Amino acid sequence: MLKKGLYTLLIIFILGCLSSGEGVIPVQNATKKDWNSNSYWYYPWGESGVHKGIDIFAKKGTPVLASTSGWVIFKGQLALGGNTIAVIGPKWRLHYYAHLDQQDVNLFDWVSKTEKIGAVGDSGNAKGKAPHLHYSILSILPSISEITLEPEGWKRMFYMNPAYTWK
Repeated sequence: MLKKGLYTLLIIFILGCLSSGEGVIPVQNATKKDWNSNSYWYYPWGESGVHKGIDIFAKKGTPVLASTSGWVIFKGQLALGGNTIAVIGPKWRLHYYAHLDQQDVNLFDWVSKTEKIGAVGDSGNAKGKAPHLHYSILSILPSISEITLEPEGWKRMFYMNPAYTWK
C-alpha cells in the first residue's frame, strides 16, 4: 500500500511538471454569460467572508465536467459546500467543485479533462438558491503578486481566478 502511494505521488509530481494546467469550463455548455465575472474574490460573501471562486449557473442536473485531468482526493459533504469533489490536477492545483446535486466519481479515481464528475445542484449553503456550481482553484505554490490589501487579501496568493485558466 505504501509503495502504491509513493508511485501515485511520483506520478502527480511528474504530471505537475509537464502539464499546462489549461482547463475547460466545468459545466456542460456553459459560457461566460453563465457567471458574474465580478464575483471572484468578492467581499463580503456570507459565512465564508470572501468569495474565493465563481458560481456557474445552470439547470439542476446539468453535467459537471472535470476542468482538468487529475485524481479525486475528496468526495463528500461539507457544511458550506454541500456535496463536493476536490481534484488535484496539473501544477499541483486543487480544483474544488461544490453544491453538486450528485457526485459521479469515487475517492482516488483518475478523471480526464471533460469527463462527467457530477451534476449541478443547490446543496450546502446554496439550498433554496438558484442551482449552480461553485468552482475554485487553490494552488499549493503561492503567487506573491496576488497579495492585496483587501479583506483576507493575503489568502489570495493561494487562489486563482478560474476564468483565467480556460481557453
